[in-house]
Amino acid sequence: MIDRRILMAASAVLWSSVAWGQAAPVELPPPPAAPGPVTVRVELTTSLGLVAIAVETERAPITAANFLRYVRDKRLDGTSFYRALSFPGAPGLGLIQGGVRGDPKRSLKPIAHEPTSRTGILHTDGTVSMARAAPGTATGDFFIILGPIPSLDAQAGGDPGFAAFGHVVEGMDVVRRILAAPVSATAGEGAIKGQMLVAPVKIVTARRAG
Repeated sequence: MIDRRILMAASAVLWSSVAWGQAAPVELPPPPAAPGPVTVRVELTTSLGLVAIAVETERAPITAANFLRYVRDKRLDGTSFYRALSFPGAPGLGLIQGGVRGDPKRSLKPIAHEPTSRTGILHTDGTVSMARAAPGTATGDFFIILGPIPSLDAQAGGDPGFAAFGHVVEGMDVVRRILAAPVSATAGEGAIKGQMLVAPVKIVTARRAG
């Protein structure tokens, strides 16, 4: 006959094991984060410092490929940021524009328009987008946004907006300095009159860094 004391001891060990398992459950590691859109880093070395851009090759393939070709061919070397648009009463909000400035010796053929409604890249702080006249006329000029400007996005049933293709990942301090630089009251034509920098900021080199 089994000793009653042995049964009680075995029972105590069993309940102790169950209690221990409940007090210290095994925690599973969190699932890995979903990968972000594929980008390529481009570094613009300017006369005021470095501006680095993450170019969205996955979400804006046409526009990104066009910009990277200008970089590859060194067509942006020696160009400049030449325009700064500020909004009265909204400090820190605006855009700066740079690139080949329509130079036929540097410009490639215009590219098809990629609206924000297709790419999902909206015009928020640090967004990089293509300058253009009509949709489908963009070549080698681009602008950088400071602050959100949603009016530049594609509008439902109306304006197709501008083609955003990346964002600044380093050098927003340089972008702000360019925006704050003096502009000429008389230079420029049409809608951009009064927005041309008195002293354009030189883009010394533009290089792919990733």
